[in-house]
Amino acid sequence: MSRAAGQYEQPWVEKYRPVKLEDVVGNEPLVGRLRLIAQHGNMPNMLLSGPPGVGKTTTVAALAREMLGDAVKEAVLELNASDERGIDVVRSTIKSFAQKKVTLPPGMHKIVILDEADSMTEAAQQALRRTMEVFTATTRFALACNTSSKIIEPIQSRCAILKFSKLGDAQIIKRLVEVLDREKVAYENSGLEALVFTAEGDMRNALNNAQSTVNGFGFLSAENVFKVCDQPHPVAVQNFVKMCHERKLENALSLLVALHSDGYSTMDIINTVFRVVKFAEYLAEREKLEFLRVVGSTQMRAAQGLDSLLQLTAMCARLCETGGY
Repeated sequence: MSRAAGQYEQPWVEKYRPVKLEDVVGNEPLVGRLRLIAQHGNMPNMLLSGPPGVGKTTTVAALAREMLGDAVKEAVLELNASDERGIDVVRSTIKSFAQKKVTLPPGMHKIVILDEADSMTEAAQQALRRTMEVFTATTRFALACNTSSKIIEPIQSRCAILKFSKLGDAQIIKRLVEVLDREKVAYENSGLEALVFTAEGDMRNALNNAQSTVNGFGFLSAENVFKVCDQPHPVAVQNFVKMCHERKLENALSLLVALHSDGYSTMDIINTVFRVVKFAEYLAEREKLEFLRVVGSTQMRAAQGLDSLLQLTAMCARLCETGGY
């Protein structure tokens, strides 16, 4: 399907970003709690933790819109702490916003949304803790992060902690179908499954990959998705895992070397093997656990810098030795 030039200038992740809590996908129990907060208006300081692309910042921004209405432009400050992570931004930008007078309905507060809060230095977090204390009567803080353990204990104790989880495959597919239908894009079910496979529970990743595939090829199929995402095809990796299961070392090695020769990095291959093994129905539970242990130890060594073909061949030998266990 041919598309006019410039039609995809606006990223789909922004174009279809939920603006209401009812539009947020996944994590229904947490979103339900936030709906109650929106109804009553008394929002606590919040710490939202979870993997990327699950809607942490989007959810709290939607909450702010529902609570503050037209006043949201004046009463909400949104910052990315990965860009502004030092103590100066707390002392200047955040503190001056907290001191600013804004007319709000009774019981409402100004809101500071701090994305990537786990990137802040400890000194900045200590300064933020003091600011949260001093301006608690007028300002509430929503801190979004991937790892809550990087937030100092004094801030954690002042916040209601909301832990977001990865989105389910069905939730991602449902949202993708809605977006693709609105964009009038032709797609195959195999293309949707490929997007879910590459996204790993990350809605942002799924939408970005879908848009890139449509921009490049005009049609959403599994083959096109894997070309755009530049990941080893799961079918090829599945054949490799089956060869290991059947203890056919030479065949497995030839498949593995072919994948490596195609230019895929060691870590890309290992990660795809891990996901294929995880959902391989032909592996007995005990054998699957042994395979995952071998792949996990190889991934650890590759992450330490030993990401050579030798590591992959060693993994292949250990998997074949374990096969049929």
